[in-house]
Amino acid sequence: MTLTLVAAQSITWIKVQKPTLDLVSVVLGSFALAGVCVLVALALGGVLGLGFILRSRRIPRSWADDGLNIARR
Repeated sequence: MTLTLVAAQSITWIKVQKPTLDLVSVVLGSFALAGVCVLVALALGGVLGLGFILRSRRIPRSWADDGLNIARR
């Protein structure tokens, strides 16, 4: 009885292609990621710089705060 069950089982083989490294897509993907990083850095830098400029214009300053340290004698 056990011999007939073992003989009835069959193995199906499926051919799978060998994985290959696609260097072009790796390079293009890294360029795309670098481009996204550049755009995010430019946007954040622009917003932060504009915020600093607007903040410095709102604070009232006197002429002594300009960094001119003139000593009076």
